[in-house]
Amino acid sequence: MDRARELVRAMKGRRSGRPAAGRRAPGPALQARVRIDSIAAGGEGVARLEDGRVLFVHRTAPGDEVDVSVVETHPRWARGRLVAIGVPSPGRREAPCPFYATCGGCTLEHLHYADQLAAKASIVADALGRIGGRQMEPPAVVPSPSEFRYRNRVSFALRRLGGGRVVAGFHELGRPDRILDLGGACLLPEESVARAWDELRAGWGSDARLLPSGETLRLTLRAGAGGEVSLLIEGGFGPGRPDTLLAAVPSLVSIWHSPRPGAAELVAGAPGIPESWGEEALELSGTAFLQVNRAAARTLEDHVLELAGEVAGLRVIDAYCGVGFHARRLARAGAQVVGIELDASAVDAANDAGIRGATFLQGKVEAMLPDALPAGVVIVNPPRAGVSPEVVDTLATTPPRSAARKPPATPSARPGASR
Repeated sequence: MDRARELVRAMKGRRSGRPAAGRRAPGPALQARVRIDSIAAGGEGVARLEDGRVLFVHRTAPGDEVDVSVVETHPRWARGRLVAIGVPSPGRREAPCPFYATCGGCTLEHLHYADQLAAKASIVADALGRIGGRQMEPPAVVPSPSEFRYRNRVSFALRRLGGGRVVAGFHELGRPDRILDLGGACLLPEESVARAWDELRAGWGSDARLLPSGETLRLTLRAGAGGEVSLLIEGGFGPGRPDTLLAAVPSLVSIWHSPRPGAAELVAGAPGIPESWGEEALELSGTAFLQVNRAAARTLEDHVLELAGEVAGLRVIDAYCGVGFHARRLARAGAQVVGIELDASAVDAANDAGIRGATFLQGKVEAMLPDALPAGVVIVNPPRAGVSPEVVDTLATTPPRSAARKPPATPSARPGASR
C-alpha cells in the first residue's frame, strides 16, 4: 500500500507541469539497469531507481530488464531513455509499423495485442482507484475486431520548412515540436484513408502550394463506409487552390477549410459523403464527428443498448448524441428520445433523418439537461474531457432509472495506442 501511495504521488507530480529542482541536471546522465513492473497511462513503462524514485521509460514492457539513461529528474520521479534491452519480456514483439521507432502516434505497439489489453485494463483499474477512490480488479477489455487499419478518421500535422520542403505526419515520440514525415504505410488508417493520404502528399505540389498558406496546418481525412474521403484543413490563410487539389487527388470527394476554430466551410466538391452505420444510412459533412473504429463502436453501442434494457414507452435522453445513432435505434424500439448535441451540423443531420419518436436539441448538455429530465434512461457519451461536474450534479439530483456511460473517444481505446 505504501508503494502504491508513492506511485500516486509520482504520477501527480509527473502530470502537474510544475517546475522541479534538478530537472535535466548538468553533467553525465545517470545510467541504470531496471526492471519494468507495469505500463502507465501515457504508455511508458514504470520501474524503480535504486534511490526509490519512480522511473518512466517509453518503449518498454512489463517484465523487461533494460538499461536506461535518466534524462529528466524530479524529487519523486524521473524519466529515462531506453538504451538497451537486457532481458526482454515475453510480452514484447517487434512493432509491425515501419514508423514506430520514433513516432508518437502509438505507444504500445511493441507489445503483443493481448498484453496491450492487459496493460489498458490495469490503467483503468489504477485510474478508478487513484482518482475515483474505488478499488477494483482490472476489468476485462473487449478487443477491437481489427488491430490495424481501423481508423476512419486521421489527423496529420503539416509544417513548411522553406525551400519547397514540407514534412507531414505525426509528432515524434517525446519531441512534440518535431513532425515525423510519414505516408500511408502507417498502420492506423483504413485503407481508403491511407490511399488518400499518399495521393494527397503526391498531389499538393512543391511547398504544398495547393493548400492554404501558412507555416503549419492540420489535415484531417475521413472516409465513409463506401471509401469516399473528405479533407478538412485547419489553419492557414486563404483557401489555397482547392479545385486543382481535388482534381489531383482521385480519392477525395470534398475539401473543407477552417481558418479558425468553428468556422469550417466547403471550398470544393460535394457537401457530404454517404455513410452507413449499422442499419442507419445518411450523408455527413466533412466536419461531422463519428467514432473512429467502426467495428469496435458497433460492439460498444450494442452493449450500451443492452444496458438500457427494454425502453418501449420510456423517455430516454441521449446526451452528447452526435448524429443520433443511439437515439434512432432507441426510437425504433419504442422509446421517446431526446438527443442533446453541441455541434449544429450533427443536429441538422440527426433531424434530417426524420425518425419518429426522436427529437434533437442543439446546445451544451450541462445547460439543456435539467429541462430535458426526468427520464427513464440517460446515455452519456462525452467528448475526451469527460462529463462536466454540472452534468454529474444534475443526474444525482434527478436520477434516471438507469444510466449508461460510454467512454470518451480517446486514442486509448485503440490498438497500439495509449495516449
